[in-house]
Amino acid sequence: MERRRMNLPKGPETLCFDKDEFMKDDFDVDHFVSECRKRVQLEELRDDLELYYRLLKTAMVELINKDYADFVNLSTNLVGMDKALSQLSVPLGQLREEVLSLKSSVSESIQAVDERLSKQEDIGRKKICVLRLIEVIRSVEKIEKILHSQNTKETSSLEASSPLLTGQILERIATEFNQLQFHAVQSKGMPLLDKVRPRIAGITGMLQQSLEGLLLEGLQTSNVDIIRHCLRTYATIDKTRDAETLVGQVLVKPYIDEVIVEQYVQSHPNGLQVMYGRLLEFVPHHCRLLREVTGGAISSEKADIVPGYDFLVNSVWPVMVHGLEEKLPSLFNPGNPDVFHEKYTISMDFVSKFERQCGSQASVRRLRAHPAYHGFNNKWNLPVYFQIRFKEIAGSLEESLSEGLEETPGGSSFSLQATHILWINLVKCWSDQIFLPLLSHRLWKLTLQLIARYSMFMNELSLKAASSDSAKDIKKSIQDTNLSTSEDLGYSSSIQMQQMPFISTSQLVHIVADVDRLLDQLPELFQMIRPKLEMTGFKNWSSLSGALEDSQASLSDCVPTISKRIIQDLSDSCFSCLKSSLDVPRLYRRTNKEVPTKALPYVDNALKPLYHLQNEYKDILKQSIIQGWLKGALSESTQKYYETISDILNSVKKMEESLKRLKQARERKTVTSNSIGTNGGNNDDHKIRLQLVLDVEYLGDQMQNLGLKASDIESFPVLRELVLSARDQATTVSE
Repeated sequence: MERRRMNLPKGPETLCFDKDEFMKDDFDVDHFVSECRKRVQLEELRDDLELYYRLLKTAMVELINKDYADFVNLSTNLVGMDKALSQLSVPLGQLREEVLSLKSSVSESIQAVDERLSKQEDIGRKKICVLRLIEVIRSVEKIEKILHSQNTKETSSLEASSPLLTGQILERIATEFNQLQFHAVQSKGMPLLDKVRPRIAGITGMLQQSLEGLLLEGLQTSNVDIIRHCLRTYATIDKTRDAETLVGQVLVKPYIDEVIVEQYVQSHPNGLQVMYGRLLEFVPHHCRLLREVTGGAISSEKADIVPGYDFLVNSVWPVMVHGLEEKLPSLFNPGNPDVFHEKYTISMDFVSKFERQCGSQASVRRLRAHPAYHGFNNKWNLPVYFQIRFKEIAGSLEESLSEGLEETPGGSSFSLQATHILWINLVKCWSDQIFLPLLSHRLWKLTLQLIARYSMFMNELSLKAASSDSAKDIKKSIQDTNLSTSEDLGYSSSIQMQQMPFISTSQLVHIVADVDRLLDQLPELFQMIRPKLEMTGFKNWSSLSGALEDSQASLSDCVPTISKRIIQDLSDSCFSCLKSSLDVPRLYRRTNKEVPTKALPYVDNALKPLYHLQNEYKDILKQSIIQGWLKGALSESTQKYYETISDILNSVKKMEESLKRLKQARERKTVTSNSIGTNGGNNDDHKIRLQLVLDVEYLGDQMQNLGLKASDIESFPVLRELVLSARDQATTVSE
């Protein structure tokens, strides 16, 4: 029942809510509070609710006062009501009995009417059955009369072997036979029909015998009129499939037995293709009249065609497929994948050409829905073919991965044999020699699996590269200590003989080069795949692009780790030479050498690995990658170089202070000797600082030659400032 609407008192316009919200059927306190909180604070909402609550109380009191008199007189108005109700109960009971009695009488009348109607319906059904049986008898007698009139003998035509009937007589009989069949089906189960059934069977046999003979005569003599009359008669009696089966047996099968010969197919290079060509010639040479009569040819006149037939689909194709399956069992053998692919491709081309002979899209759809069409396609064991190809492709990749980081012999765009084999297999999956449209989904999955397997291999190598530093440290520590010491450190003697996982910097460079080139070529592979998938009607390109992008991301995961290892190796090589700066003080201290004018050779030696990297791999690596490695290596080695130079300058400074104190101690004795010793020391220190300045400045110049800005190397500006400042301060003090 609808809730009674009440007029709530109007509140102040400053209220933060609408009073009508309280009267909604779906009013919810939580929702009301959350909506109000979007506009005002809870304290303001509470104040407005209290204000409106006081208004409601006042309105309620006024309402009670308004109807107070009626409320007080309510009990007085109900006096005597129970007596009035008891007086009404007696006449209501009598009325109920009368209604029940009338209902019972009406129900009996309705039941009687239903019984009479049911009897009438039963009589009507029986009458219809009798009429149908009469029509069956009439049709049988009429057909027998026509047959008797065509028989020259006095014996019944149903007992003797009568000659073939003419086309017009067959059409008359077929029309009446169609009526006979209709009424016989409707009268199924009647005893009288069982008595007439032998006569119907005789008529059916005579009709089919005559139709078959007439159709064969028309096909042998190429008589269009006979064929048209015969096919129309078959259609009239709903036996079109019998006509199509007959054509398949007497017209198609002898030709198929002559053309499909396994010995010929196997003994000739193009035997299968020649055989399919001869099979395709059957339709234009032997089915021309049938197609014209049934409307399957372009030259057919619509007024004279006999609809309902499709001899190519229901006669020619099933017999051809049966002949291929029976006489060429080796056609479907997937043992040799190359031969299987060739046979399958030629066979599917034959199917496509046969479809083009059908003449209409409706006929093509019927062909593709035919069980023989599905049976022929299912004969090709594509899963087994794919498994053979899978083992062939995946096996070659696994073999190349097991060989490690073998370099390609040459002629490849990749540096490593594993990457070269991967790319060959990726292209092979979609080559014309392997690709089959029905295996598109499997080949795409295999493509992603190959990339994923290669990515896993490269990521494993990156982990080895990351751990090789610690492995070399362990190996070096074992070699530098005696066996007992290594055992005390927790390493067994077998570790000394164990081969540590080590990958050379050159191999790491080749890995990055191959991964980078592969990342660049994968989009080209996608463009190679796309036309193949368009053949199958595929359109969801975004999902394929997303999967390929995920594969590229997984493949590129190994690059940062390997790059870090390369940078570390380059940095170590550089700094191993830059450490020679520690010999600069010994080179000038008390040696009376001339003031230096050029950098020492150790700077050139330190930069040789970087020049080697830039010159050796410029053809296989992008310049941006090389520059990134050079910058990273110089940043790390320069930082260590800065720390080394700082230690040298501190040592020089301490030496100066020591000489200064020595000078002050000896001033009391011999001024001349002190002056000679101190000046000599200052000259040596100045040479040391100047040599370091020359080395650092030369290092900066070589960075420019490498294509790097010295200011981009984080520690170099600080290093340069350090040596220049030390030289300037020393000069000032000396002056």
